[in-house]
Amino acid sequence: MTRRYFSTDFKRDAACLVLDKDYSVSEACEAMGVGPTALRRWVEQLRAERSGKTPEKSKAMTVDQQRIQELEATIRRIEREKEILKKATALLMSDSLDR
Repeated sequence: MTRRYFSTDFKRDAACLVLDKDYSVSEACEAMGVGPTALRRWVEQLRAERSGKTPEKSKAMTVDQQRIQELEATIRRIEREKEILKKATALLMSDSLDR
């Protein structure tokens, strides 16, 4: 059995049916053609994001949380680059001292 992929927009739209349009989970599952376990997970994620929590493992659904994830990734990249530069500087300094 192949695993189905759902876009972030699809997940958000499905979760919005439950959170904003007063659909029950089963009604939203039928309307969107997804299983209840996945939909409940998306609803909980969207609810958490709306209260300000950035998801750690999955891709954010809200624009604000997506931006936070992008900025956190940029910070991690810059920190890695900074460590590389520190090591390179230390290596060059020790090399120049050896001469």
